[in-house]
Amino acid sequence: MTLLDTHAPAVTLGSGAPTPAEVAAIARDDARIVLDPAALDAMAATRAVIESLAQDPQPHYGVSTGFGALATTFIDRERRAQLQLSLVRSHAAGSGPEVEREVIRALATLRLSTLLTGRTGARPLVAETYAAMLNAGITPVVHEYGSLGCSGDLAPLSHVALAVIGEGPVRDREGTLMDAAEALAAACIAPVALEEKEGLALINGTDGMLGQLVLALADLDRLVTTADVTAAMSVESLLGSDSPFAEDLQQLRPHPGLDASARNMRRVLAGSPIVASHRGPECTRVQDAYSLRCAPQVGGAVRDTMAHARLVASRELAAAVDNPVVTPDGRVESNGSFHGAPVAYVLDFLAIAVADLASMSERRIDRLLDPARNHGLPPFLAHEVGVDSGLMIAQYTAAGIVSELKRLAAPASADSIPSSAMQEDHVSMGWHAARKLRTAIDGLARVLGIELLAASRGQALRAPLEPSAATGAAAALIADAARPGADRFLAPEIDAAARAVRSGDVLRAVEDRIGPLDHA
Repeated sequence: MTLLDTHAPAVTLGSGAPTPAEVAAIARDDARIVLDPAALDAMAATRAVIESLAQDPQPHYGVSTGFGALATTFIDRERRAQLQLSLVRSHAAGSGPEVEREVIRALATLRLSTLLTGRTGARPLVAETYAAMLNAGITPVVHEYGSLGCSGDLAPLSHVALAVIGEGPVRDREGTLMDAAEALAAACIAPVALEEKEGLALINGTDGMLGQLVLALADLDRLVTTADVTAAMSVESLLGSDSPFAEDLQQLRPHPGLDASARNMRRVLAGSPIVASHRGPECTRVQDAYSLRCAPQVGGAVRDTMAHARLVASRELAAAVDNPVVTPDGRVESNGSFHGAPVAYVLDFLAIAVADLASMSERRIDRLLDPARNHGLPPFLAHEVGVDSGLMIAQYTAAGIVSELKRLAAPASADSIPSSAMQEDHVSMGWHAARKLRTAIDGLARVLGIELLAASRGQALRAPLEPSAATGAAAALIADAARPGADRFLAPEIDAAARAVRSGDVLRAVEDRIGPLDHA
């Protein structure tokens, strides 16, 4: 079997828990996977335990029995290969739109990582085939619906396992849809003939929801830091004060995230002629509105929520999630580690934080457009008031997104629908929590893009006063979109701003001018 090369740097799996960065590199950048030989040896040793149980006339769950509500049904030796094959085929029951390539690659990577712990009882050949498929850029088709987040992400993982045995639809590295057998043959990969316990080992994990948590944290690291930048730009454009962000004030409330967000805002606003222009005693404003003054409190709370989510993710990345598992002393034990509650809760928690961060950003957008509150800027930042509407409807777009994010903040993990004839009578809905978080993160990027657009236009309208070096660099990225003037087709300008946020271009522009900011 050949593990095909890619141009991305290699990631070694099996030598310990994969890092979030390694998972993201495989999922998003097609980093090549190398398997630790010691992990393959450990898999072989554990496999010997499963093979000895296969000879036992006493039933052992997952080895010589049916599954779920059929766990009491003993399966004769000659039927067990068919049992594993039937398990994968029947559980590949997803429906709905295709899931994104990066999510499928992440969940396949994490299932491979669990196989390499040597606790599942699968043969080394199975892990080698997963690695080969990932390295070849073969992506099984996985559907939106099918996981309840308990007994693992069953349907999503089953669609991946189906491809490993040479069945079902996949997409090749270029995205062409084809049959799995054809794709494997083109990559010189032999499909796996599953043996005892292996079908179960391939589908019984939290890998789908965990993979999406890892990717979400990578996205939020960029977006939350960008939110510090856009908040600072709004403070500047609204003639707000940087005094509430002073270091000694943050030390009175020692939340790490708060300190980091305030420090970012201080650095981004440092040397701003706009801020300096109204710092003297002639400024009669006592204090700014909450959406300006409390930006570090909200951004910081999001950061601290992310820190908790990272802790949960790190523990789950180090876990061997399967049922039953082969313990280090050779026992084969049923357990409940596949229940997705630990991951589901933090996915829902992050959706709440994302909704609130976007909500505060939208309030600043609205303030920038309102002549009663924007301290001398034209209504809606329009060129010719009355003839032009300026950014009026951009705020509508942001408000509509925020309303949707508030709906998505309702927890999926608070729900449970019994399944498998009441054997699986409580489930986590962690997959659904992950799916709605991905939608929420996209919405946050769009709202921050609209704030970037509005604040940049506000800066331009403060001329001849100049913004800080950092905020000016951010505004320069969308200078064409943000320039004042007669009304233009606005949707492309909003999209350009959202792309600058989502891609990390805003952060790079700022950090190129003032050095690295504190990331979440």
